[in-house]
Amino acid sequence: MAAKVVVVGGGIGGLAAAYRLRTLHPDAEITIIESARELGGKLRTMQLAGAAVDVGAEAFVTRNPTAIKLVEELGLTENLVHPVLSAATVHAAGRTVALPKRTFLGLPVSADEVRSVLSADGTAKVAAERDLPPLRVDADPDAPDVSVGQVIGERFGRELVDRLVEPLLGGVYAGRADMLGLRATMAPLVGKEQTLTEAVGKVLGPPRQGSQPPVFGALRGGMAKLVDELAKRSAARIRLGLPARALTRTERGWRLEIGSAAAPEFLDADAVILAVPAPSARKLLEHEVPQASAAYGQIEVASMAVVSLALPPDTVLPQSSGVLLAVGERHADGTPFTAKAFTFTSRKWGNAEGEPVQLRASVGRYGEAEALQRDDDQLAAAVVSDLWELTGVDVAPVERTVTRWGGGLPQYGVGHTSAVAAILDSVDKMPGLAVAGATLRGVGIPAVIDSAHTAASAIGAYLTSRSGEISAPSGLVGD
Repeated sequence: MAAKVVVVGGGIGGLAAAYRLRTLHPDAEITIIESARELGGKLRTMQLAGAAVDVGAEAFVTRNPTAIKLVEELGLTENLVHPVLSAATVHAAGRTVALPKRTFLGLPVSADEVRSVLSADGTAKVAAERDLPPLRVDADPDAPDVSVGQVIGERFGRELVDRLVEPLLGGVYAGRADMLGLRATMAPLVGKEQTLTEAVGKVLGPPRQGSQPPVFGALRGGMAKLVDELAKRSAARIRLGLPARALTRTERGWRLEIGSAAAPEFLDADAVILAVPAPSARKLLEHEVPQASAAYGQIEVASMAVVSLALPPDTVLPQSSGVLLAVGERHADGTPFTAKAFTFTSRKWGNAEGEPVQLRASVGRYGEAEALQRDDDQLAAAVVSDLWELTGVDVAPVERTVTRWGGGLPQYGVGHTSAVAAILDSVDKMPGLAVAGATLRGVGIPAVIDSAHTAASAIGAYLTSRSGEISAPSGLVGD
């Protein structure tokens, strides 16, 4: 009898895990349970003014080659695209300037790199960091972490935090620098006794000569192509609109309660992969793996929204791929900006002549729920006002859409690495159970795929070890 595996979560983590497991165990019966009505999680493609636009994650970094390799493996290479313009900007102290290039999440290799963004005093503070005593932060995930905002503020000055570090981290985590952990978000900089300036220099290496390899990749036609191909190649049974309510250990494996509380169904499996946000994982593991559940409970989540706009074809956007907004920036009349960043999609990825001009804005950070309490019309109007203030573009959108991501972005706080270590340690001790997803060791697409592959490999090895034991039929049973 074929082994039965249930993957809880139909985002990129769950789909990549199901696909990888299929390559390891071609005969396994794999079922994907997803609470939403569609697959993809934070990978979602919509039609806007006749074009396919991503309203969740729009790209992946190429520094980690995992996503590129998966795209190639799935035969989607012909859809792979890279930015045609990668000159981003930042709006700080009322001015929009080029985003410094030789930085690691806003930390520069030298003060000269950030002189255009900071004041003279701020630049001097950055220059003085290399003369400070070495930073000592233990790389051990169980050791205490430190706040990004606190450490960077003390060593480089608060200006650098507010004008560069937080805008960049906010784009990744929708978080605040004072609450994010240095080891959790900037791991390559810790573990050695050196100044942060020295550490950044080693991470970035010497300046490269000639043309640079692309930093980002995306798929022509949207990330839905990756979602659809993974679902197809996983050959999994897909069940949508069914929340997972409880997970219990049985004599031969696991039993998952799914569906409504009034009419639950029970799905028996030899193994389970959980690829869900922290709050859902906490609930599912509460009884069988309480240590992991408690650790998931320590991880906060943030909400944000993406406002996608299609402007008339003759609209002229700035010659940049987008603009980040520093902390505390305001309109000329003193009104705070609503958006935390704009991506000028048509500039970044290219746009056919005569087509509407596409762009998107990100709204919301951890602890800033009031920005998201406005309805879609109000939110879109505020973003259009921001665009005019920043660029002078004053046109009504041809079409717009607002996509809200409630509680979907894990916060990599000062306790994150120890929480993840506790999760993985506890789950690894439970036969036939694995976890994956953005909560663990990176929120980007490649990092999530890495976690999915690790989970699938663990379950694949477990099924192989039990190949002689798996025999009795199991499946959906009644209440």
